Amino acid sequence: MATVKELIRSEADGSISFGDYELAVKTKLKDFNHQGDLYKVKTFKEITKLERNDLFVYESVPGTAVEHFQVTAEQVEFQVEGPEDAQITLGMEDDTEYLTIVDGVDAGAIRTNLGGKLVLSVELGGKEKVNVKVVKA
Repeated sequence: MATVKELIRSEADGSISFGDYELAVKTKLKDFNHQGDLYKVKTFKEITKLERNDLFVYESVPGTAVEHFQVTAEQVEFQVEGPEDAQITLGMEDDTEYLTIVDGVDAGAIRTNLGGKLVLSVELGGKEKVNVKVVKA
């Protein structure tokens, strides 16, 4: 199981990795500096949440481990793993349509609400890692 034992870390490719779904109690780390932004992560077996500069970025129920999380103006891409299927919420642009690709399979288009939240489900049970890519349509 590839949880992120330091809760959040910078990767050589410029991405970040975060989350530890094996923790029994909620653990937090704030003010993690990555490329000029301050990140805060809260994680344990029931939930993993990430904020950047006090703004919502990622949440999963139950908790997950996320690797190589990268955000650009056009897309979000990452690898996720966990002990069971998860509902993932991403903070994106308001009222915008995105194409979702899960493990190389087109999972369809999703439109964000006025708060910019995009919700998708990922089947994780028994899989090593699942690749997720969300691209602005």
